[in-house]
Amino acid sequence: MEDVRILVLMWKMGANKTPAQINKDEWIQGCTKLQVDSIDKIKALLPSLDTGFLDQTEFKDFFKFCFQFNREGTHRTLDKDLVVAIMQMVLKGRIANERLDTFTTFLEESKEESYSRITLDQWTSFLDFCYECEDIADYDEATSAWPVLIDEYVEYMEKKG
Repeated sequence: MEDVRILVLMWKMGANKTPAQINKDEWIQGCTKLQVDSIDKIKALLPSLDTGFLDQTEFKDFFKFCFQFNREGTHRTLDKDLVVAIMQMVLKGRIANERLDTFTTFLEESKEESYSRITLDQWTSFLDFCYECEDIADYDEATSAWPVLIDEYVEYMEKKG
């Protein structure tokens, strides 16, 4: 999947019941909610599904949906390679490119077995961290309550310094 608008469409249609699927009821309710009753209307809707049209609160909800929608079956985590791919697609233009690039590189280079799969808490915390800590120099591990993943990312960035 290369176009984030498909994920936005699934989110707006309420595809929440089963990961990576939309069932018939969700499809019908979603089409009704979005007022689309033909392929042409869906095609016409696609340009408006860019994430740039979402405010910060909506985007946070959408970002959480992206994690949930991409889970495999009953798994509660995502493989780090999938996390990197989704983050690059979903966060581009929403957070600083340097932060996105360095975090995904950090994940790719990480030898930590505990980071081979990413939890929902780690996923959502990264977005919150991006919003709350624009400058890593302002990060204070002693007064923060971020997951260890974020602490270790900050250490990684300080070493790269």
